[in-house]
Amino acid sequence: MSEVNGYKILLVDDEPDILTFLSYNLKKEGYEVFVANNGSEGLEVAKAVKPHLIVLDIMMPEMDGIETCRLLKEIPELKNTIITFLTARNEEYTQITGLDVGADDFITKPIKPRVFISRIKALLRRYKDETPVLSGLISLGTIKINTEKHMVYKNDKEIELPRKEFSLLLLLSSKPGKVFTREVILDTVWGDDVVVGDRTIDVHIRKLREKLGEEYIKTVKGVGYKFEF
Repeated sequence: MSEVNGYKILLVDDEPDILTFLSYNLKKEGYEVFVANNGSEGLEVAKAVKPHLIVLDIMMPEMDGIETCRLLKEIPELKNTIITFLTARNEEYTQITGLDVGADDFITKPIKPRVFISRIKALLRRYKDETPVLSGLISLGTIKINTEKHMVYKNDKEIELPRKEFSLLLLLSSKPGKVFTREVILDTVWGDDVVVGDRTIDVHIRKLREKLGEEYIKTVKGVGYKFEF
């Protein structure tokens, strides 16, 4: 087992085999792991241990993951806790509903260990690199954003971005790993100024990828986009 890395992760699932499987893989990476067998128990454990991240199954008896997430988000001590759903259901409606109640991401079953760990690490970068602003400078890997001068750099080379592209990048990079729905992007970046559609977002995303590289902005099919590095 790896040395403990300081991050606490809570797994909430009614399937013992899933809990055992995920716990084993997370502990190998040095995470401190807690488990709960249902939503109600998950709420109590979360209050007690204050985890950095919660992996929450959606389909559970008595209290499903959607309701559990909504109640978790009402607990002040857990306001910075990252929540990702674990579900065999990949319908667009389920994903959007989960994000609407406050979840940050979702992971679909069947679970591949390497992919699962990669997703967990990407989400937890928010604690390691969460908007590290020094004099208006946000540093995210090779990308640096000067919020005061509206300037962007990659590998210390300046990249020129129009106002909307800059605003879109600033939104996505504000919480690395978090999925932003198209509705949230439209409301935040464009507001009520003009009537725009999904095509407008897609065009701006394409332009950002051309300038920053394909690896930073990920598409979550049918839902929206997220920034990873």
